[in-house]
Amino acid sequence: MQVLVRENNVDQALRVLKKKMQREGIFREMKLRRNYEKPSERRARERAEAIRRTRKLMRKRMEREGY
Repeated sequence: MQVLVRENNVDQALRVLKKKMQREGIFREMKLRRNYEKPSERRARERAEAIRRTRKLMRKRMEREGY
């Protein structure tokens, strides 16, 4: 990942870098890898995330269609 520093404006470059990292999901990945996660815990977490995603998608779909 690369960010250009223009006119020695490091603060702006840091903001851009953080935004890029957030978009790519690097912070989330670092948080997950901080501690070891058992395979069974990983499967349970991924299953819960999938359920959460589908529910959110269905909520948005229902709102859009007017049910």
